[in-house]
Formats: sequence, C-alpha cells, structure tokens
Amino acid sequence: MFNHKIGYIPSDYLYKYDIPIDTEAILITRQEKHKKLFETSTQKYCEAVQTVADIKSDFFDFSDAAIKVGRAEELSSEQQQLFRNSLQTFCPWKKGPFELFGINIDAEWRSDWKWERILPHISSLKNRRVADIGCHNGYFMFRMAAQQPELVIGFEPYAKHFWNFQLIQNIAQQKMLMFELLGVEHIHYYPQFFDTIFCLGILYHHTDPIGLLRKMRQALTPKGEIIIDCQGIPGDLPVALTPRKRYAQARGIWFLPTQSCLENWIGRAGFSDINCFFAEPLSVAEQRRTSWANIDSLSEFLNSEDPSLTVEGYPAPWRYYAIARK
Repeated sequence: MFNHKIGYIPSDYLYKYDIPIDTEAILITRQEKHKKLFETSTQKYCEAVQTVADIKSDFFDFSDAAIKVGRAEELSSEQQQLFRNSLQTFCPWKKGPFELFGINIDAEWRSDWKWERILPHISSLKNRRVADIGCHNGYFMFRMAAQQPELVIGFEPYAKHFWNFQLIQNIAQQKMLMFELLGVEHIHYYPQFFDTIFCLGILYHHTDPIGLLRKMRQALTPKGEIIIDCQGIPGDLPVALTPRKRYAQARGIWFLPTQSCLENWIGRAGFSDINCFFAEPLSVAEQRRTSWANIDSLSEFLNSEDPSLTVEGYPAPWRYYAIARK
C-alpha cells in the first residue's frame, strides 16, 4: 500500500470473495512488479503525480466521449499550470479523450469510438466483476465505471500507465476500479472470477493467442462473456500474417488474423456464441497525430502511394471486434 497522495495499490478485494483467487501468487507477482514504479526511468511519472496530489474535486462524468474530472474554475491559474505540466509529462497520450479540470486532452486514439461500437453488444456491467486486459491509462475502466460494476480490475504491466491512471484516480476516487501491474499471462490467478473480460488490442502482440484465450476463458464465470478487439488483415481465408520484423513500423506484432481466422481462434479456445460485430479498415481519423501525441501515427505508417498497404508492403490494418461466451 502506497501513500494515498501518490499511489494506491489494491489489496482488500483479494480477501473479499469465496472464489479461490490465487492471492499468494498475485501478491508475489505484485511485489516484483512494483519495484519498477520507482526506477530512475519512471521517476518523472511518480513525481508528476506527487506534485498534484493535493488537487481534489467532487466532479466527474464518465458518460460522454471525454472522461471529465474536475472543473476549470476549481483551480487557480497557478494550480492550472501546475496540473497541465503534470499532464504533459505523460505525453504522448495514446488513449482518450479526457477533459481534466477543463484541459482537453486529444489522445492519439479516439478510444471513445471503440467504446461506442462495443457498448450496444455487451451485457450490462452493473454489479459485474470485470477485467480490462491491457488497460493502459484506464480510459475504458472509467467508461465502465458509469455502469456501476461491482469491480473492475485493469491488467497493465507498464509503470508509466500505472502513474497515468493514478493521476486521474487520485481525483476521481472510484473505489470499484483496481489497477494491477499484471499482464494477460497472469489472468489464470483469477479462476472463474470475472463475469466480463475485455481483451482490446492485445492478441496480436502475443506469440500464443489461442493459449491466452484459453486462459481468459478459465478466468470467466459460467456463461461469462469476452469482448475482443484485434488488429488484423483483410481476406476470406482463415489465415494470419506474421510480419518478418515490423508491421506498420511497430515491433512486437506476431499474428494478424483475418476475420475468419480470429473467429477460429476464439472457437478453438472453447468459446461459443461467437459474433464478430465490427470489421473495418483502421482509419487515419481514429489513430492520428495530435498536440497531446505529437508522434508519427497511422498516416505515417501507411504507404504514401497506396494506403491499402503499410510502409513495409503488408496489407493495411483492419480492426475486428467480436463477442463470445464461455
């Protein structure tokens, strides 16, 4: 447990349920991961959170495209500048949008578009236990909080994202939201625990997508559901592209499936009632350079003469969204 002013590590929920969570394994892994929070490379993020730890507000609104926390008029001009400086420490902002004390953060990804596509297809999250795999800075966790879930656990192993989430959570104080420095490979610590699992933008970054899907299935309650967003390629055959090195300039891309290939992965992992409800090319309007993410983005990753290809000559990315049940 950290000082509440700079960070909060959840623990009480581990002892709340009769379901056999592997508490010992979680605590051991957590202890190993937490060392990264205070390494030299992440010190600036911790300090950014600590600098504004005394700034509080009772106002939040998670129901709209931008996560809103605090009102501009609640801060003096000095506090406003101090808070803006802390926010800028986390540039580039990859997920958003946010509106924090009147400061509009236009992130690289229009994450609100993804949420609006998903929302009509999922069961209500009210009173459900939810996992957000690869939760990044918590944008989707805050959107989920609007539905009053019992518990949302964000799985995210990167220290920068922990501090980014913590900066917002210190103000919003959403007690049902828990951030764990765990990866999808640790989901088996929670057997038959989650009613809903969100696996958004994860599978194609791993060498064993079917194995991970099986682990996630084991973590679901009977009749639980999983929502998957996976980058892929167009095509009718159930095949996946394995790039030689980089794909759209990104490292760590292993398998990019067609829609039918993704559906086969989900089915062979043991899921049923599979429904792929969205399949479209990724748009440069959805992933793009902004003032809060002044970095090369999708338009720079595509072939300038033929945008149906990446700069490496591979098919340009599609996004596939699917929902399935245990």
